[in-house]
Amino acid sequence: MKYTYACKKVSLNDSIKAYTEKKISKLEKYFREDTTAFVTFSVEKDHRCTVEITVRSGSALLRAQTEAPDGDMRGAVDAAVGYIERQILKNKTRLSKRLRSEGFPPPAPAGDFDVAEEKEFSVIRTKRFSVKPMSTEEAILQMNLLDHSFFVFRSSEDDSLCIVYRRKSGGYGLIVTDEEE
Repeated sequence: MKYTYACKKVSLNDSIKAYTEKKISKLEKYFREDTTAFVTFSVEKDHRCTVEITVRSGSALLRAQTEAPDGDMRGAVDAAVGYIERQILKNKTRLSKRLRSEGFPPPAPAGDFDVAEEKEFSVIRTKRFSVKPMSTEEAILQMNLLDHSFFVFRSSEDDSLCIVYRRKSGGYGLIVTDEEE
C-alpha cells in the first residue's frame, strides 16, 4: 500500500507516521497491491485532532474522518481505521467483487461481531421534484429554509446538476456533477 500524508496546522513526527502505517496495514488483507491511502492530520483551535483517511483500491473508495480531544492523534487514527474496517465488513458481499475476495474471513459465529452485514438496501421512500436553475447562494438559502442537510439544484451558470450540503465542521459544501459523454 502506498501512503500519502498531508498536515494542516500540525507538524507530523515519524512515530505518528509509523503508528498510522501499522494500523492501516491491518486493512491490507482486503486490498490489492495497487491501493493508496491518503491521510490528513489537522488540529483545531481547541486542540481537537482530526484524522481523515481515504483508501482507494481500483474503483473502491473508502473514507473515514474522526476527531479526538486533547491532541490524541493515535486515538483518532484508531477510530478512523476501525470505522473503515466496519464499513468493509458491513458491505463485504458487495465489496468482495471490487476488493481481494480472499481477504475476507469465513463467516464468524453469531455474537463475535457487532457489525451485521446489510443483505439488501431497502428504499423506504421515493421523492420526485423538479430541479430548478438557481445560484449556489439561493440553494443554500432554500436548504436552510427547508431545514435539510443537503439540497439538489441545477446551476444557473452552466446548467449542471449540483448538491449543496451542510458540513459537520461548519460551513457548506458544493458537489458539481460532470455529464459523461
